[in-house]
Order: sequence, then structure tokens, then C-alpha cells
Amino acid sequence: LFCFFFFDFFMVKSLKRSVSVSERHVSIQTTLEGLEGLVDLNGAGRKSCPLCPEEKFKACYSHKLRRHLQNLHWKVYVEFEGQKMCICHLPCRQLKSSLGSDQVRSGLVAHYHCVVCSVTIARKTDMISHLKRHINKGETEASYSGSSDAYEIMKELGTNVQLLPNHTTPQKTDTYFSRKMKTNRQLVFCSLAVLAEDRNPLECLDAFGATGIMGLQWAKHLHNSVKVTINDINEACVKMIKENCHLNHIRVEGNRTGRQLDGAGDADSPIASVEVVKMDANVIMHLRPFDYIHLDPFGTAVNYLDAAFRNVRNLGIVSVTSTDAGSLYSKSLNVTLRHYGCQIVRTEYYRELAARMVLASVARAAARCNKGIEVLLAVALEHFVLVVVRVLRGPTQADESAKKLRQLLHCQWCEERVFLKPGSMVEENLYRQLPCQCHGSMPGKTAVELGPLWAGPLFNTGFLRRMLVAAVQHNMEDIQPLVKTLICEADCTTLKPFPVPGYSADTSDQSGKRKTTGEESGNVLKKIKADTSLEHPAFYYSIHRHSIRGMNMPKLNKFLQYLTEAGFRVSRTHFDPTGVRTDATLAQFKEVLTKYSVPTYSSAPQSSAAGSDRRQTL
Repeated sequence: LFCFFFFDFFMVKSLKRSVSVSERHVSIQTTLEGLEGLVDLNGAGRKSCPLCPEEKFKACYSHKLRRHLQNLHWKVYVEFEGQKMCICHLPCRQLKSSLGSDQVRSGLVAHYHCVVCSVTIARKTDMISHLKRHINKGETEASYSGSSDAYEIMKELGTNVQLLPNHTTPQKTDTYFSRKMKTNRQLVFCSLAVLAEDRNPLECLDAFGATGIMGLQWAKHLHNSVKVTINDINEACVKMIKENCHLNHIRVEGNRTGRQLDGAGDADSPIASVEVVKMDANVIMHLRPFDYIHLDPFGTAVNYLDAAFRNVRNLGIVSVTSTDAGSLYSKSLNVTLRHYGCQIVRTEYYRELAARMVLASVARAAARCNKGIEVLLAVALEHFVLVVVRVLRGPTQADESAKKLRQLLHCQWCEERVFLKPGSMVEENLYRQLPCQCHGSMPGKTAVELGPLWAGPLFNTGFLRRMLVAAVQHNMEDIQPLVKTLICEADCTTLKPFPVPGYSADTSDQSGKRKTTGEESGNVLKKIKADTSLEHPAFYYSIHRHSIRGMNMPKLNKFLQYLTEAGFRVSRTHFDPTGVRTDATLAQFKEVLTKYSVPTYSSAPQSSAAGSDRRQTL
């Protein structure tokens, strides 16, 4: 028995070794003879180069081909643990388009194939730096095969997913995964859980699956209350999603893999089921209606908004994640104008400006489909901007949403800002709408018009409270402080009356719930109009940006208390840790800040006197 086990173990090891050697790229060799052995140089006739396409290097005789292999491919190799990575000219290097998840071939670009993670890198110096990072991480074993042994298993929210070694570089991998987006995934999950309480079963779509972790979390924790569809246009992503379904004991519907999992006969029965689709995101959203749609492409999502609102059900939810931070955060103004149709500049409130810019694009896309939106959540952090909106069908709701798109008048001297008043009358001097007096004291044009931007509220307090309950129920401790901050920001208060597990919303705070009857659904717009008086102030001020030179500012919590005592609504904001959201003007804000600031030199004489007394004592 021992001999049989040893023989079986040896055969498995040798089989894995032979598979790995056979599946590695042809440009990775150990000797020059191995590179020359890729083609029969002793035979007669013309022969093609195994590492160059026909249009780059035409077939030639053996002596010329040998010199070509030695001088072009072998001469500039990069060595790692005895393996030589020769330069490759085959059209196997793929780059991702900046406008979506579609891939475009980069042409005949010379590149190297990494012996560890199989990624393609163009420059030799970049490949050497890439290999040094592998050494620093301890990844020194070459992984040629595409088996699960080369994958990294990552667990998040009780869901296991397989990750490729190069999963953090979206330009070089199909199944991109970012650990920094954990907050985004949990916020989306909580918003879906709130909607699942009102609609059962709920048809939801993850339009850009990648590894499929978001859809798998939906199916694993919400079970039969949701019907999850995970879509991706890339074949490698679809294959990875199906493997991750099998890893989490989730049945894949509508394909052979699902029937094989059902008939496996093992003790682990499927705990849920998902549908995996390989289709363009715009196509599947046009073909099928959904109650919940999440858009998270690589970059901007404006190319998919029309299709998302075309077929979403009434009172459904659309969540949009935008990761094009360069255009959203005022670093690429030409791209911002091209994608969002907005004129913006860099301001102290640039993150809220980005959120309102995305909401303006969402509102315009919904209005083109005769639908309005109710904003439930808008979050802008370092890596992404997430907006969650409820869809309200009808031209009346669409008109009401379109009326909330306004221009913003921004003073370039003091950074005071105000939304322009709606109306068709031409005003002679727009600067009169600004509370500041910079135009009268400064020459030239002191203010610019930004936008159009979303001028309505960014949060729904009732919906956020129910999201907090869902976060507590599913043990999402990471986002609970953020959701609590959002609740205070939505109410524009420093008080924290948060619900506890087992919390039941009272009748006075039902704005976050979906209406179940036709009469109540028709009153959604009336309820929104009734709550406009309780909307939070539009923007925030940074206490450090407007500090007075030579003065010590009060602590932020103390300053919030001083503003409240002065009769203003005030709260902190998640957009900026030093920001204060208040209905006070900038002049009033600075007045309170100056009143409670202490000169820095007031403590200097005391310290110097104390130092002189100490010296005299010594």
C-alpha cells in the first residue's frame, strides 16, 4: 500500500511538472539551444521565427534565422532563477480600453512574459523591477500552469474568491480585484438588503462581474430573497466566476456547469444559485428588466446609464460606481467635459462636486427615459464615487428631477458658492447672488459658473438608517462608522440617535421604505416635496482652509458646538475629515471661527518667562 501511494504521488508530481513545462510561454527558455530547438534549423527550406509574426520577420533560411534568434531575442533576455525570459514580438500583449471593459489589441509591441505571474511587460527595466517585487513578497516559485495552485484564495464577508497573481493591475489582467473597494461593496450590499425587505424575490444584476465577488455575496447572504445575475463580457472572467461559484457551493443556473454541480453527489449541497451570463452590459440591460442594477466598470459609467434606466422596474434602485478619479476630482478637465458635460475647477469641496456631477449625468439619463430619480446615497472617497438612486417612473417625476440641475456660482477669491436661482429672466449681475463682497473689492471677473450639477439632497435619512440595521445584522463593522456619519450629515446635526439590532422604523421615518400600493407609490413625489424644508445644506467648508494666520483654532468638535450655539445647523461630513457642513455663509463661518480662536503669541511670553526662571534656578 505504501509503495502504491508513493508511486501515485510521484506520478502526480511528474504530471504537474510536465503540464507546467508544456504550458509555459515559448519565450521562456533555459538555454540558447532550447530557444533554437523551437524550430528545426537543420532542415532545408525557409523557416519562420517562433517569436515573431510573419509581417515583422518573413521566413528565411536557417543561418539567417539562427542569427536573428541570437541577436534579437536571446541577447536581451532577463534571467530569474535559471530561467531566461526572451523578448517576444508575438501579438499576445493586450491592453484594456479606458472607456470600458472591452479589450483592444495593442499591435506588434515587443514585451517580456513574467516567469512568476505570466504578465506581459514591455520594458526590460520594468521587468527587472517587477521581478524584484516578486522577490520581496516571497513569490520566487515560477507558476507556469493556469491551475488553481497558482491562484490566491481571498475571503471577504464569508465569501471565497480565487485571484490571479496580477489581479491588482487592471491593464494586465481580466479578473481585476481591488481590496480598497471593500467599503464600496459593503455599501452596495446594504442598499440591496434594504430593497430586498420590500421586494421578494428581487431580480438584481451585477453588470461587471470580474471575479464575481459582489454577486456571490448577494446570493450567499440574502439567499432566496434575491435572484442574482452576474454578467461580464470577457470569457476569462466568466470562467473565473463559475469557478468561484463552485468554491462557495453556489449553483450556476442555465449552463452545463450548473448541472454538473447539482449531480456531483457530494455532501455539500448548493446553498444558493446565481445566473452567470457572458454578454455586453448594455445588451443585457436592454433585453431584461431588473429591480436592482449595479454598474461598476473600469472608469466612467456614463456609457451604460441609458441602458440601465431604459428597462429598470418602477421604484427599483440603480447604483453607480465611478473610479475615474482623474476626471471626477478636477485633474483632467477636458475628460470631465467630454464624459460628464460639466465645467468645473479645483475647489476645496471637489469630492462633493464630483458626486453632484455624477448625479447630474444619472438624472439626465433617467429623464431621457421619462423617469425621475430620488437620491438615496452619495459617497465620494479616495478611490471611487458611489451614488445610489431610486427610479420614479413618469414624465412628471422626470421634470422634477431635471429642475434640480443647476449651475453653481463659485467665487475664485474666497471660495464662497451658491446655486443659481432657477428662472428664465436674464439677470444683469449674477454676482449679487453670492453672499460675499469680493466682486466689489476685486477687479475683473471674480466668479465662475460650474456645472450643470445636481442641486438636490444627497442622502435619504430613512434609507440610511435601514442600511445601518443591515450592516449590524450582517456584521459589517467596517462601514458602520461611515453610515453613522452619513446619517448625521443627512440630518445636518451632531446628535447621534442611531438604531440598535432589532430596530423597527416608526411611522414618522418611512422615507427609506418602498411603497407597496399604487396609491402610496403615486404619493412618493408629494412626500419628497414635503421634506424639502429638511434638506441638508448644499456644501461644506474646511476649517483648516479658512483658518486665520497667527491664531490657534478651536478643536473641530468644539467649533461645531459654537456654531450650534450661534443658531446654525451643523454637522461633520464624510467628504472631508476637516469639513463642516452648515447653513451659515462663509462670512458667518469665519466670524465664529475668529471669535473662538486664540492668538499664538499669547502663550509665548509665559513659556519664555518660565524658561528664564528655570535657568536662574539651575
